[in-house]
Amino acid sequence: MTTENNTPPTVLSDATKALWYRVVFALKKQFGKKPNMDAILFLIGTRELGQLRAFEKHEKMDLMHVATCKLLSYEGYYAFDFTDEDGWPHYKMLHKPPYADLLSQENLLRKLVVQYFEENELFEEEA
Repeated sequence: MTTENNTPPTVLSDATKALWYRVVFALKKQFGKKPNMDAILFLIGTRELGQLRAFEKHEKMDLMHVATCKLLSYEGYYAFDFTDEDGWPHYKMLHKPPYADLLSQENLLRKLVVQYFEENELFEEEA
């Protein structure tokens, strides 16, 4: 598997790295601390669910799963299936993502987080 410009999956383009850091620094500015990938997935999952409330621990894990499925749907690994009666989105796996190692997985998610922020117009305008 390759990513942008046929580079190996463990390498992000300079443009994607710059946008990734924009995501991280914008969230740090908004929340007061630098988010890790779990925090970013939680925020995306919460946004996809569309509910702001206190979540139980298992719900937080479910939100990160929703976010991961949403992100991996950009690459065709998952597809949205339905929304249940409680408003939770469900995805079906189309095929398993080919993760070679943790770095490849992290970089793929970083690239897809950037794509999510771009598609949802979540980047702050630069002054």
